[in-house]
Amino acid sequence: MSTATTTPQRDPARRDPAQRDPARRTDDKHARRFGLPIATALVMGNIIGGGIFLLPASVAPYGTISLVAFGVLTLGAIALALVFGRLAHRLPQTGGPYVYARAAFGDFAGFLAAWSYWITAWVSNAALAVAAVGYLDVLVPVHGSKPATIAAALLFQWLPALANLAGTRYVGAVQIVATVLKFVPLILVAVGGLFFFDSANLGPFHPSEGGALGAVSASAAILLFSYLGVESAAVSAGEVRDPRRNVGRATVLGTLGAAAVYLLGTLAVFGTVAHDKLVTSTAPFSDAVNAMFGGSWGGAAVACMAMVSMLGALNGWTLLSAQAPYAAARDGLFPKVFTVKRRGVPTVGVLVTVVLASFLTVYNYTAGTKGVFEILVLVTTFTATVPYLLSTAAQVYFLFSGRSDEVSRARLARDAALALAAFGFSLWLVAGSGYAAVYQGVLFLFAGVLVYAWMAARRQRAASGAMTAGAVNPGP
Repeated sequence: MSTATTTPQRDPARRDPAQRDPARRTDDKHARRFGLPIATALVMGNIIGGGIFLLPASVAPYGTISLVAFGVLTLGAIALALVFGRLAHRLPQTGGPYVYARAAFGDFAGFLAAWSYWITAWVSNAALAVAAVGYLDVLVPVHGSKPATIAAALLFQWLPALANLAGTRYVGAVQIVATVLKFVPLILVAVGGLFFFDSANLGPFHPSEGGALGAVSASAAILLFSYLGVESAAVSAGEVRDPRRNVGRATVLGTLGAAAVYLLGTLAVFGTVAHDKLVTSTAPFSDAVNAMFGGSWGGAAVACMAMVSMLGALNGWTLLSAQAPYAAARDGLFPKVFTVKRRGVPTVGVLVTVVLASFLTVYNYTAGTKGVFEILVLVTTFTATVPYLLSTAAQVYFLFSGRSDEVSRARLARDAALALAAFGFSLWLVAGSGYAAVYQGVLFLFAGVLVYAWMAARRQRAASGAMTAGAVNPGP
């Protein structure tokens, strides 16, 4: 093996983050690198947004067989989390899937990972804000006025954006507070519901027609969006202290914590709310609380929990939405303006993302195109799996390329099995997105190809100009 193939300086994606990013050396009091607790909270907060408050009712028509789909999804998500942990250990830079895809397959693959992840982030933010307004309406009726509804949705988007613009120090503080306020009541419902559990409420195991495998796949198609965000710590690896050690731990711990809350919460609701009522419920956790303790105060309590949950998710996703384009722009694959960074946060990325999400939100309310908006939400499931597929493929490449600096021989079999399992899980996510979502998602990706062509042409022109200038004015 030649010396050139083992010299780390030859691969920009594997350089030390402090060398590549001057912000790493800043002493700004508003910029602070995340420790393991905040990184874990970021993962859990991004995985568990507002979906948990609707999931039990969404999968109830498929019966308790949907819990099998939950179990399969959990195993796949944990495999994916372990793979991200191994990748972050090798390449502990901000950007996550973008960094891994680019290091393994080159600029174009890296761009596709960053582009699709960015789309996922800002469309998901718009969806979360709209859903949050639905829970706000339980406390303060706003849906009667379209201007008030739009203003509330925009407020839900801009508050987390302002927290991000204040610096990573405040992002971490908001994430910890939101995670605690969210998980304490959720765990109380999930665990407390087991004491009120009545098997008579479960209903049939498989009530619908068709095979059991079809029912598992159908319910998984609804549930799969619930695990998006497992890559959160890896995307923000540059902001995590000791990323080689903490990113993997935070990813696995956050995924396990989210899985426990999902499974226990869904099981508790299944066992406390009668199946025929759960199928038509619009607030299953409210119904569960009412069944457990009586009265009608559950709706207001769950509405508060849901809004806190979504604000925490929006806070984390806003940061992630800026990290992927920042990493790509730093390498010349996104417009250079995305490299602007203040107080540890890519400010332009945050602003562009929140503006795009705001336009999409306003469009949804003013045009009344509910079906279009729902399709866009499904598109995020597809666009999120593109970075997953590229990342797991990158891990397979590292393991089998024979690069001794990337492969631990003692762990080869284990890492290969995890990578292949995570790749299969990602393919299942794509299949579960549905034909319409895949169709629309491919159109989004092709639009990105045009952006890549423009950026590549600019880089080539700049490189040609530099070579010409060097030929005209040779150095001493």
